[in-house]
Amino acid sequence: MQKVPLSRDRAWACVMLNVSVPGWGTIKAGRKATGICEIIFALGGFFLLLAWMGLWMVRVMQSAMGEDLSPIPSPWIWRSGVICIVISWIWTGITCYHLMRDAKAYEKSLPPRLSDLPKPPVL
Repeated sequence: MQKVPLSRDRAWACVMLNVSVPGWGTIKAGRKATGICEIIFALGGFFLLLAWMGLWMVRVMQSAMGEDLSPIPSPWIWRSGVICIVISWIWTGITCYHLMRDAKAYEKSLPPRLSDLPKPPVL
């Protein structure tokens, strides 16, 4: 699959989207497979942390109501969630770097605009 050439402004917009939601700016930049993987890792980590927090809150509520406590939630749930989120952010950072590098290379390959050329002397 051929990558979509990016201007520097469009690359910055994609980077800002990536900062808000990892993977979203990558998809907008035309790198769909990478962006989908980044989103899957970010959402997977979020839902794992949410599940661990839900299990912990059930235990807290049981304690507050004086009921028998359920077992302590396994630490692998929150650890896996944190690992998934960290992987997502690292991957997103690497992708943002590549987006900016590709935009810079694309702009260097463009011919100069007429407005950037020096004005001819007035006779």
